[in-house]
Amino acid sequence: MEDMIAGAEGYLPVIVSAAKALVVLIVGWIVAGALGAAVRRRVNSTPHIDPTLGNFLSSVVKWAILAMVLVAVLGLFGIEATSIVAVLGAATLAIGLALQGTLSDLAAGVMLIVFRPYKLGQFVDIGGTSGTVKDLNLFTTELVTPDNVQIIVPNGQSWGSIITNYSAHDTRRVDLVFGIDYGDSADKAMGIILDAARADDRVHADPEPWARVTNLGDSSVDLTARLWCDAGDYWDLKFALTKTIKEAFDAQGISIPYPHTVEIKKAS
Repeated sequence: MEDMIAGAEGYLPVIVSAAKALVVLIVGWIVAGALGAAVRRRVNSTPHIDPTLGNFLSSVVKWAILAMVLVAVLGLFGIEATSIVAVLGAATLAIGLALQGTLSDLAAGVMLIVFRPYKLGQFVDIGGTSGTVKDLNLFTTELVTPDNVQIIVPNGQSWGSIITNYSAHDTRRVDLVFGIDYGDSADKAMGIILDAARADDRVHADPEPWARVTNLGDSSVDLTARLWCDAGDYWDLKFALTKTIKEAFDAQGISIPYPHTVEIKKAS
């Protein structure tokens, strides 16, 4: 019995250290999350600072605190910080090889923050994947598609891909293409298009709306209209004018042809 008690007492320091370590981990995780959120709120509430920077700094603060928590937990088990540094130094090569993808994402995240090819809330295409930027942290970029699907893009892949930012500028050009019958007047059709464009308040007067004959197709004369609007009005304006101009064509006798198929039967 005395041996069992002595054995239990021998495990007691380990149990106490484990309990302390668990408490430190829980408290450290909570503190890291709280401070990270506080940094995000503080930065995002400061005028003239991009919200993207707030999310990134929040991620840096959170992971830095968790790293210190890990060192403190190891210290509870008698592992000194100097020993930890020595071990990490000796294992740098192995860690670098094992986590080269993660380290690449981390480095790319820093580059994305420094050069900022996109910001929170902007609609972008990253290597063929399109969506609105919802978050940018140390390792990943989170996109949300127009149909509300979440897409996580590793920062390394993002930085190494072609990035198309549809929201980078305040204005965008809307291109509309209409095909009319060869027997209809191109000038009349272009006048209808320009009248519809100028009647819409979302269309900018400068640059002036433009319409030209751009192609002679197999079954139609193709007209292209180019006009400018605020970036936020792009899709609504494109859809609205397409409908308005089609209805105006119908009302004024401009026909929109479509290909016909002729079937020829040979006499047997």
